[in-house]
Amino acid sequence: MLTTALLTLILTQPPKDAVTDTAAESQHITNLRQVTAGLPRAGEGYFSPDGQWIVYQAYPVGYPFYQIYVQKLDETTPRLLSTGRGRTTCAYFSPDQKQILFASAHTDPQIDQTELSAREEAAKGGRRRYMWDFDPHMDLYVIDFNGTGMKRLTDTPGYDAEGSYSRDGKQIVFTSSRDGDADLYIMDADGSNTRQLTNQPGYDGGPFFSPDGQWVIFRSDRDKEHMLQLYAISMDGKTEVQLTNNLDEVNWCPYFHPSGKYIIWSRADYSRGPTGAHFNLFQMDLNWEKGTVSSGMITQITHSTAADVLPVFSPDGTKLMWTSTRGADGTSQLWIADWKAE
Repeated sequence: MLTTALLTLILTQPPKDAVTDTAAESQHITNLRQVTAGLPRAGEGYFSPDGQWIVYQAYPVGYPFYQIYVQKLDETTPRLLSTGRGRTTCAYFSPDQKQILFASAHTDPQIDQTELSAREEAAKGGRRRYMWDFDPHMDLYVIDFNGTGMKRLTDTPGYDAEGSYSRDGKQIVFTSSRDGDADLYIMDADGSNTRQLTNQPGYDGGPFFSPDGQWVIFRSDRDKEHMLQLYAISMDGKTEVQLTNNLDEVNWCPYFHPSGKYIIWSRADYSRGPTGAHFNLFQMDLNWEKGTVSSGMITQITHSTAADVLPVFSPDGTKLMWTSTRGADGTSQLWIADWKAE
């Protein structure tokens, strides 16, 4: 399964004199700007359905684990949504914008010790990790947009996280280790009628529905530990397609353009190991025919020695947001740009 080691290297080591080819990037993105500030690290942001808000995870000042925040795009003050304790991750708006889905481990019965251990590590100079080993206390919750009415959706031993909605809001796809291995599951939006979608050794995670709701795209290291590749699977689980197949590369965080014609994701060359492996964003055209999908032309979108990861499109497809360390202080923050549609 995907360990903390790779992602620690991606986002917790500030780039040294990061170099960005802005001319090459301007072919695809314009009006680039940073949208989070004031918190030690922020990332994995998603747009609200109306495109006016973002939800993301960030480290609070003085606290050792990510919490979930919501923020209006034209403002700079975030509002805390999660409980303020425990690890949290993967927040996502419901299509009606009334609720936000996220994963939290605040019910950890040993949370005091968990927090103390994290603080002790930080005091010794250890870097807090972007991602963690699969926390068995992590479950999925929904909370009203105003921060009230939190409801637990999963209550099964093991890690339940990385959830997102179908476009019609009726279903949630997520990652769970409830069978001892991280696989994909689908459930109704109220947490009922859970069914398993994938069942392969290794880690299957980061799933998102296609715009038409007929497919799920995800990442997996089933062929070689840590070396993530991209896959798509039909909603009935009968058809699965591998979209990338280079075990010298790490490919992860795929996300559909609202048109369904292509995806964006982050890729790095690990043939010489993680040191010096730069994550940049890439676009892949998708060929839809005869009831299945295949990979098409690939285009590099960002060109930087900083880390560019976790890209998402706005609901209207005109903006691209991602997590990057390209800022002057080298911390991971959310950046946004206007998208030049192909």
